[in-house]
Order: sequence, then C-alpha cells, then structure tokens
Amino acid sequence: MLVEFDAELWIWDARRDESWTFVTLPTDVSDEIRDSAVATGPRRGFGSVRVRVTIGTSTWTTSIFPDAGRGAYVLPIKRAIRKAESLAEGDTAKVVVELLAP
Repeated sequence: MLVEFDAELWIWDARRDESWTFVTLPTDVSDEIRDSAVATGPRRGFGSVRVRVTIGTSTWTTSIFPDAGRGAYVLPIKRAIRKAESLAEGDTAKVVVELLAP
C-alpha cells in the first residue's frame, strides 16, 4: 500500500522540550491501514506499522503509530529529515508512505 498526502508538522505536547515532531496521516488512510493485512498481522510495539517514507528528496524507514486522541496514525519526522528538507513545526510537507511487511 502506497499513500501520498500533505500534512502539517506538529510537536508532541508531552515532549515539547525534546522537539518530537510528527505529522498525522489522514483519517481515511489510517482506517485503510488499520484494516490492511500488514497492520493486522503480528503486532509490533505500541501497535506500530513499519513504513518507508519519502519527503522531498529524503527517504527513510521508520514506523507509524496509532494515536487514539487523533483517531489516526502519526509519523515521527526525525531532526535530520527536517533539516535536510528545511521543515519546522507548522510547515506543510508532501508525504509518501509505503507500508512494509512485518
């Protein structure tokens, strides 16, 4: 499964001092992921799902995590990617997410 969307970067309130930055996947996409064979297979820590992500010219492998408060999966955007793509909290990024087999 491959999805593309635009999302605003936000900082996790519980760890603001450490600048944990995320984007939220669209709710409809999150619903599809929850129902997919990849997400319903063997459970990973915190219900995470392995993904390959591309933002701009940067591609990396990470995990997305379900966020009950948002009703969607969230994707951490590490500092190196934010720096390479000149992104900060409040910026909007075009994100491509590919689900990977567990």
